[in-house]
Amino acid sequence: MIPNFRSILSKLFRCASTDTQPRARHKVRMASRITLWIGLLLLAGTGIAYAQSDLNLKGTIDFRVHSNPEAVPRSIDADDVARLAKENGMRALVLCSHSESTAALAYIVRKQVPGIDVFGGIMLNRSVGGLNIDAVQRMLLMKGGYGRVVWFPTSDAEHFYSILKLKGQGVPVSRDGHLVPAAVEMIDLIAKNPQLVLATGHISAEEILLVVHEAHMRGVKNIVVNNPLGIFARMTVAQMRQAIADGAYLEFVYNSVIGDKPQNNIHEYAEGIKQAGPQHSILGTDFGATEVPNLPFHPQALLEFMEALHKEGISMADINIMAKTNPARILGLEP
Repeated sequence: MIPNFRSILSKLFRCASTDTQPRARHKVRMASRITLWIGLLLLAGTGIAYAQSDLNLKGTIDFRVHSNPEAVPRSIDADDVARLAKENGMRALVLCSHSESTAALAYIVRKQVPGIDVFGGIMLNRSVGGLNIDAVQRMLLMKGGYGRVVWFPTSDAEHFYSILKLKGQGVPVSRDGHLVPAAVEMIDLIAKNPQLVLATGHISAEEILLVVHEAHMRGVKNIVVNNPLGIFARMTVAQMRQAIADGAYLEFVYNSVIGDKPQNNIHEYAEGIKQAGPQHSILGTDFGATEVPNLPFHPQALLEFMEALHKEGISMADINIMAKTNPARILGLEP
């Protein structure tokens, strides 16, 4: 239940009038509080619309949530986005970071915001040693067991470096059309821990198909192809269907279709979902960046994404499959 405007304003001004901490700390804490309560105000205005529509956030799962703390600025803290999600009836969030495992963060956020399932994972970038078996094994030992997703390299993938023409050495996944041994070992580890989700990260379409096929052959239970139509994968319909044939779900994210120079337009995104089939797809926001001003927080962004896809002819039933049923199944939650 979303608080009413009077309640929110009362809490906001009470916080402002009673905080007696030293000036510098006071400013930091007030900025955080104001960010949270403004977000609640914005979402409160949409609460009636949620109740009157079959297209709503109740039971939804955001499969890619960037938040603070991170090594780069993010728009909102992890516990604050969890509060907003819970207020709007969302079922779960998957916290991610390009820098480190978010398994411990998920544990802490669950304690701070009970009543919503929060998961983490690890992106196999250079800061964790790349395709580092030890890093994933340590995540598996983390209290709570909420480290659920293993992303192949994202911002440090060789393909990512190549597309953006970055200097330095990225993390290799394949050589001469074959997966490197470390990639195969990682797939084996994921297969031995069936609660884990293998996500493909920002590798090339050809590498995605190699990883997905090998994962399928070695018995990985849950496979997700990240943003198949985005600037890094650029998968064809035939390639998407090949990944689906090997048991993968395709993840479509709102971040790909926003901003002045989006990676995709919403029409081609919707057409891609129709070609792949909503029964093989999931939704996420991939929100949290600060470069684009005036973006909504993750829950509102997910609702906007759902509404935009519905305007493109995707049924409410299919949107619910992608935003609720499929991600719940992948994360081991009862749909």
